[in-house]
Amino acid sequence: MSDLPLIQADRAVPPPAATTTNGGRGRRLRLLSRTDRVVITLMVLVPLLLVTGLVWLPAVATVLLSGTNWDGIGPIGEIEWVGVKNYDDVVNIYPPFVPAVQNNLLWLAALFVVATPIGMFLAVLLDKELRGGRFYQTALYLPVVLSLALIGFIWQLIYSRDQGLLNGVFGGETDWYGDPNVNIWAVLVAAGWRHVGYIMLLYLAGLKGVDPSLREAAAVDGSSETSTFFRVVFPVMRPINIIVLVVTVIESLRAFDLVWVINKGRNGLELISALVTQNVVGEASRIGFGSALATIMLAVSLVFITIYLWTVMREDKR
Repeated sequence: MSDLPLIQADRAVPPPAATTTNGGRGRRLRLLSRTDRVVITLMVLVPLLLVTGLVWLPAVATVLLSGTNWDGIGPIGEIEWVGVKNYDDVVNIYPPFVPAVQNNLLWLAALFVVATPIGMFLAVLLDKELRGGRFYQTALYLPVVLSLALIGFIWQLIYSRDQGLLNGVFGGETDWYGDPNVNIWAVLVAAGWRHVGYIMLLYLAGLKGVDPSLREAAAVDGSSETSTFFRVVFPVMRPINIIVLVVTVIESLRAFDLVWVINKGRNGLELISALVTQNVVGEASRIGFGSALATIMLAVSLVFITIYLWTVMREDKR
């Protein structure tokens, strides 16, 4: 009789749990039903197929076609390989290429030197929890949700030579969109108006993630708000700064909608993206030549995207 409690106690003790991670992982997988597994597989497979089919395969095909003289009409089997001839023609005998590169660089400079600091300044102001900050934040971000094509139509109401607000106020007759001497500057103002809201939101998110103790320590040391921002807060937001740099470069390269709506990228508004469209889907239909222009854009974009990814992965390892 004395052994009975001991036997019952032994029965009450649960068996030890498995300690191997593989066993625990296997049990978690067995908890998933067949339907769950199908759903998870589709959630991974469908985006992968879409990215592969809509991004990677066209990118690889563009690079391959840039070495051919295909006009998009003949059969693929008759495509003639011409090597780097298209790139040589782009640089040496294609007059719009140099103005397009200059305009893209000007676009980048305007967004990076003017629009980006303005967006950062607005983010700093909104981070101070001003009265009506939500309203200002929404109003400043609103242009970002609009397409550049729609922004072009909106600014047409301001730039119109006959009925535009700008000429009406100042009494001039400048054709802001038609004059090749001024239209690039008018377009940059419209593009910068949109870019400011985007940069403002990125920096505002970065400022919300800064440790408040850093600012408090700087204030105790007698640092001013301006000095605290540039010496303490701004360096801490290094990942955000890299993102802003990459976004600004990509925005300057893929700028297309606005100039295409105005005059299809001609008469002073030449951009590389517009030249690609003119050659690939325009009257000339020079697929190989247009692919060479697109490959140049892709190569420049990959440089900055690689810098961004390298920075992000290095931050994750710390």
